[in-house]
Amino acid sequence: MPPGNRLIELLPHDPSWLVEAGVAIAEIEVACAAVLRVEHIGSTSIPELRAKPTIDLMPIVPSFESGFACVGPMQDLGYEYRGEAGIAGRHYFKMKGSKSRNVHMFARDNENMKRHLRFRDYLRAHADARREYEALKLGLAKEFVSNTHAYADAKTEFCKKIDARAKLENMRG
Repeated sequence: MPPGNRLIELLPHDPSWLVEAGVAIAEIEVACAAVLRVEHIGSTSIPELRAKPTIDLMPIVPSFESGFACVGPMQDLGYEYRGEAGIAGRHYFKMKGSKSRNVHMFARDNENMKRHLRFRDYLRAHADARREYEALKLGLAKEFVSNTHAYADAKTEFCKKIDARAKLENMRG
């Protein structure tokens, strides 16, 4: 299948994803001196949520420029560096081989980094939103079957809605 066209398989949450993420986080933190911390993001980081079995990690660095110092160490860990890959201010890495891992490195003041954390934390805290998101994902997986780009794009409006709720909740609280 062409890039972006692989079967969309949503699995029940697997606690081993959290363990795998923890191991990968420790490896990245040891390998990359510039990294301030690494967050597990994406659906595999949210208990009780069905997800594609892809671990998404988000190392946070002091500045975009400081992320360049991590390219060599990340390659040594088995990741392929893909530059910004369509998102300004991101260093994107994809695990080579059979492990399905993506790394989205951002500067600590990057709005995309903040958005990822708000989304994750909101879904962790709100079962109703988590169930709504899961229902959307299941419907989109049936609709788009193997078009991962269309599947991801179709989730955008929901993600924006959740981000707006999370921002409002943070302002109140």
